[in-house]
Amino acid sequence: MPLAKYRTKRDFKVTSEPKGTSRKNAPQESLIFVVQKHQASHLHYDFRLEWNGVLLSWAVPKGPSLDPSTKRLAMAVEDHPIEYANFEGIIPQGQYGGGTVMVWDQGTWVPEMDVESGLRDGDLKFSLHGKKLRGSWVLVRTKTGPGKTGRASWLLIKHRDRYASKSDIVSEKPRSVVSKRLMAGIATAAGGDVAKAAESDPRK
Repeated sequence: MPLAKYRTKRDFKVTSEPKGTSRKNAPQESLIFVVQKHQASHLHYDFRLEWNGVLLSWAVPKGPSLDPSTKRLAMAVEDHPIEYANFEGIIPQGQYGGGTVMVWDQGTWVPEMDVESGLRDGDLKFSLHGKKLRGSWVLVRTKTGPGKTGRASWLLIKHRDRYASKSDIVSEKPRSVVSKRLMAGIATAAGGDVAKAAESDPRK
């Protein structure tokens, strides 16, 4: 079961996160990606790529960087359901990942190589077509984890192209691409911990 690990970590009677359904892989030109800003015990950004009916997922503590000289740690986590790409709101405290979730960026992605080989070899090249992130990127595995997937510690790196920049994209564009809210606004609307959520918003 592709989503077994995801489901065992969550009580869907308590959290509004989607349980998810199995589905076939979409044509490559319509593969989605999403980056979700997640203020849980620690702030991080969840980077997710649709593949084989699920969202392959990595937690990126500092968020993506447009600077090719900056390599961002990306820790592989369990696959998430495709429906999770639209999730923005609150995970209740006491639940796995409890805190505020924002859809920080979304769009489509195109592999620049054979995906299965890239995942196996730890060198996955792809292009993003999002509202904030665009152009060519690579995920490079630096440490193999346990189990059959071999996914653990990776680096998310922007390739040098016309979308590369020294600008700090996570600071300069802090709002949701769906609701246009900041984290505090999302927490307020969903009855979450507004003060905690506001810790990751720009200071006035």
